[in-house]
Amino acid sequence: MNQDLTRGPVLASMLRFAVPMILGDLLQQCYNVADTLIVGQYLGKNALAAVGSSFTLMTFLTSILLGLCMGSGAVFSIRFGQRDENGLQEGAHAAFALIAALTLALNALAFLFLDQIQVFLRVPTEVWGMMREYLAVIFCGITATFLYNYFASFLRAVGNSVAPLAFLATSAILNIVLDLWFVLGLKRGVSGAAEATVIAQYVSGLAITAYTLAKYPQLRPAGGRLRVNPARIWEIAGFSILTCVQQSVMNLGILLVQGLVNSFGPTVMAAFAAAVKIDAFAYMPVQDFGNAFSTFIAQNYGAKKEDRIQAGWRGAVLSSMLFCAAVSVLVCIFARPLMGLFVDAKETQTILEGVRYLRIEGAFYCGIGCLSLLYGLYRALGRPGMSVVLTVISLGTRVALAHLLSAIPAVGVVGIWWSVPIGWLLADLTGVVYYLARQKRLLSWDNARSSQSI
Repeated sequence: MNQDLTRGPVLASMLRFAVPMILGDLLQQCYNVADTLIVGQYLGKNALAAVGSSFTLMTFLTSILLGLCMGSGAVFSIRFGQRDENGLQEGAHAAFALIAALTLALNALAFLFLDQIQVFLRVPTEVWGMMREYLAVIFCGITATFLYNYFASFLRAVGNSVAPLAFLATSAILNIVLDLWFVLGLKRGVSGAAEATVIAQYVSGLAITAYTLAKYPQLRPAGGRLRVNPARIWEIAGFSILTCVQQSVMNLGILLVQGLVNSFGPTVMAAFAAAVKIDAFAYMPVQDFGNAFSTFIAQNYGAKKEDRIQAGWRGAVLSSMLFCAAVSVLVCIFARPLMGLFVDAKETQTILEGVRYLRIEGAFYCGIGCLSLLYGLYRALGRPGMSVVLTVISLGTRVALAHLLSAIPAVGVVGIWWSVPIGWLLADLTGVVYYLARQKRLLSWDNARSSQSI
């Protein structure tokens, strides 16, 4: 069911739209979390380190596609708010052609440079064999990731956040069942975990493609050919490429930190792999709320309803901060039992390091909550360049501080953990000050429509 976010109660509309997105992304996290949990409990510390490091790399690669889809979704939402059916159709075709071409190129590069990953990420020899085995399979799912995220972005842009959830729920359950069968039943090791994930990804990707084309026949290529208007390509690229840069820079920074973590050996690698999954579940809802907030702002921006934009901003900040504060308390209290879900109780050092990570970063989830709203706001207002600036500040600070602090013997790996919240808070401060200083210009449609600058 499509939801018009330009009408009705502001906060209630946002929350109704956001809840299916939150549930969907939590289910998407189940893909790799299922791998991590089963691998960590039954295949050992090195296998856990291999799958965990692979997850960070795959997050970086898929963030490129996700950024392109999110940027395209902002254009779709604006056109939907304007009731511009022709613009929506042409934009959807142009976005599909652009992102599909880049997906094929990305997939080819991933396989071409597979063996260079060990050096780039400083993966220990005892871990690399299993990591390479896992990646050789998991890279086959990149096309499926594109299909799901492209059509999910379109559906959400026109107000349908329920259908993507339904397809993802089915494939998430399938992934867990196949994980157990392939790893425990067939004894296929880390490649079995990867195979389960890829099969589940294709189920969700192909199913949502068929559903969207059936429900929205205007998206089907006329005569087997897409309507690719060059002007629409440029418009989509203007929104999407900068959003893609923002997403990929963010995850490249995380990937660089992963390389630094790997240099501390398999115990720290395994602790980080488990703690990051817990982290992702903890703050994923506010990231998805930021994406729902972005769709709300974009639709109302297209409809030129500034009063709803202002009310939405106030309600979103309050809701996000209250949620983050509650989650911070829970993660800090239950850090040890949460780590115990992923790591065998005998691996005491791994559990202790993971607990330390969670209690440092978990205390500052309000920082990532605010940053997610800022990303969504600037993307919706046609200023994706500002999201890139905030990402560079956040991740640049994180990478620089992680290397500087971890090099001090008295600080060590704890310096990596502290670099994360410091980066969030600096980016938040920058984003809020910029919004307050340029609020009138940001909300001017004529000014923002023709510019992708900050």
